Amino acid sequence: MTFRISTTPLDPPTLARDLLDLRAGAYVEFQGWVRNHNEDQAVQALEYEAYVALAEKEGARILAEVATRHAILGAACVHRTGLLQLGELAVWVGVTAAHRGAAFEACRAIIDETKARVPIWKKEHYTSGATGWINCATRGDFATPAAPQPQAGPG
Repeated sequence: MTFRISTTPLDPPTLARDLLDLRAGAYVEFQGWVRNHNEDQAVQALEYEAYVALAEKEGARILAEVATRHAILGAACVHRTGLLQLGELAVWVGVTAAHRGAAFEACRAIIDETKARVPIWKKEHYTSGATGWINCATRGDFATPAAPQPQAGPG
């Protein structure tokens, strides 16, 4: 089980070879690419930063947790940092298992938990020239709800 942050481009065939296991009847991978839009804004690039030591520690914890919940043989996740252009691979997850169900479920769990828990931030570079930093846990399905605001009482 391997989780790491990379400053260099990812090579899925090489990463997949590291998971080769003759006991495996299934291999599932997820590739997350830089797309040209987010929340109605045109995106031209993404810049990722991570707290590497903590990211790799939390990522390893996620892989271990997933391995206890799913009958998998191996799993790996690698996330890029730095400036990435449209179409570049930002994150890769690979899972091997004896059966496809466990491989699919574990792969989904790994990417979902990575986006929710690992300290990685992305700076979106919009075609308008504006930029915005986004923490993985503050957007989309994993957004933390805003805390309730105190209500003013009668004066």
